[in-house]
Amino acid sequence: MVRYRSKIGWILVVVIGLMLVSPIYLMIEYPVGVGTIVLLLTFLFIVYIFLFTYYEVDDSLLRIKSGFLINRSIQISAITKIEATNNPISAPATSLDRLEIFYNTYESVIISPKEKRGFIAHLMQLNPNIQDRTGL
Repeated sequence: MVRYRSKIGWILVVVIGLMLVSPIYLMIEYPVGVGTIVLLLTFLFIVYIFLFTYYEVDDSLLRIKSGFLINRSIQISAITKIEATNNPISAPATSLDRLEIFYNTYESVIISPKEKRGFIAHLMQLNPNIQDRTGL
């Protein structure tokens, strides 16, 4: 089994950081004990998701993990196509430099492996019928 870490996109880090700046400023200006705890827990949760989002490939399965929220398994034989995307939709991806993996008839998942070329090559080695539409 090979584990591929999710790429951490600095655009997402900056956007999330900016979303936290306003509450931090307000808490400094008007200190409230509960607000500080909520902000700290939110920050720790985001860090946890960023650190524990990864993709595992073994002989027959692609496992997608994103903290305790997402634990999905896809049969590699069911994968039909891989495309590059920058779709910002909520997904188990910590970057906007993403891949959309199509499987079964109408299903897809968006991920962001750090080593995209190696990840795609590994999947295509296990299932040569996958269409690579990434341009990599």
